[in-house]
Amino acid sequence: MAIHIGLTGWGDHPSLYENQSISSGKLFAYASHFPVVEVDTAFYAIQPQKNFKKWVEETPDDFSFVIKAFHTLTRHDRAQLTLKDLKDLMDAYIDSIEPVLKANKLNAILFQFPPWFDLRKENIRYLRVIREYLRDYPLAIEFRNRSWFKPQFKQQTIDFMKKENWIHTICDEPQAGEGSVPAILESTNETTLIRFHGRNVHGWNKNGRENWRAVRFLYRYSEPELKEWAARIKELEKQSKNITILFNNNSGGDAADNAKQFIELLDIHYEGLNPRQMDLFDGGL
Repeated sequence: MAIHIGLTGWGDHPSLYENQSISSGKLFAYASHFPVVEVDTAFYAIQPQKNFKKWVEETPDDFSFVIKAFHTLTRHDRAQLTLKDLKDLMDAYIDSIEPVLKANKLNAILFQFPPWFDLRKENIRYLRVIREYLRDYPLAIEFRNRSWFKPQFKQQTIDFMKKENWIHTICDEPQAGEGSVPAILESTNETTLIRFHGRNVHGWNKNGRENWRAVRFLYRYSEPELKEWAARIKELEKQSKNITILFNNNSGGDAADNAKQFIELLDIHYEGLNPRQMDLFDGGL
């Protein structure tokens, strides 16, 4: 049984790098704290192989990456693709992450679907095409439309993910209407992914705000909230061999502190991380 705790990205966590030399780069320093990270840049553009090669080289052998699927694959841009176009795009994406695959550092490819990706036959068919074509890879699915988990459909959705071998991404997020999902504490695979988005209910939906993305994940989890999740993790351990937990509540810089707090609560001690780089003021002359 393994529990891997990390953050969504390594660049925007100044508390990790305070008083540290980061001459080897932020990812090297990040990997001295956590054993897993999410690659968000892969959502915005298919990355060149050289980027993944560099990231693989900067991380220790047991480190792993959760890599977000390209936004066209998750239909965020509503592009109408032929089946050939879709398969060509998936080929290009898989080719880009080849260094991660060769290094055996792929935790999961995360398909985070937009709020308008609701429960309908067309979307179920689309998920089957993706899963069939990428059958050899660990694929995680995150819904952001609650129709998938309405009481009359929840069990069917869970059963579908099990049958199609999707990793269920369990979300902790504010319950703010159709574009948010409840935390469904069921595993569908030997791996389970959990993403902590915070509970900023008033900032979750766009509602015309220009700074929406800046405030959406503005939240700091309290110790009682994390203790509640620690108990939930104990239950999920009975269903999954591997649990990956990513903190995404970083609009105010809270994710790293909350992740470290959660590691302590679960009494986890990671080995094989990168060495901590020397504090700039340690060691004398």
